[in-house]
Amino acid sequence: MERALLISQEKIQGRVKEIAAQISSDYEGEDVVLIGVLNGAVFFLADLAREITIPVRIDFMRAASYGSRQTSSGKVQLTKDVEIPLRDRSVILVEDIVDTGLTLSHIIEDLKGKGPRSLKTCVLIDKLERRETHVSIDYCGFRVEEGFLVGYGLDFDEQYRNLPDIHVLK
Repeated sequence: MERALLISQEKIQGRVKEIAAQISSDYEGEDVVLIGVLNGAVFFLADLAREITIPVRIDFMRAASYGSRQTSSGKVQLTKDVEIPLRDRSVILVEDIVDTGLTLSHIIEDLKGKGPRSLKTCVLIDKLERRETHVSIDYCGFRVEEGFLVGYGLDFDEQYRNLPDIHVLK
């Protein structure tokens, strides 16, 4: 499949540093739990965690809604849960992309049930074209109107995740 460069590795890394500085400032003096949504958020979460200057713990969840398609099935299934207790902790949910909003909304509701002191979201890409449900995004890397995106953790059928830049798949 053809692809066109949308966001360069340099732009991504610059924005990750800015978000990490904001999180470090917002949570100064606190311990924070970063929860990455597998598999897509691995690259973003790793880079973000290395730039944050306050103590962080890291855990992961896995949710499935796409499979081998370019559109969400609309059904969200949690296939891996967090292992760190979240009660009375400051939690930041780290996601690679918000498209329809259904997956993020589902995960947020699940995490709220675990009793965190606070829960915020950090998303690399806020893609607006197919939004079906409103989700609050506290830390956003980039807003993109449309296109199927791959690279820097974003995939199509588990391909292209390893690209250092973000591309639009044609």
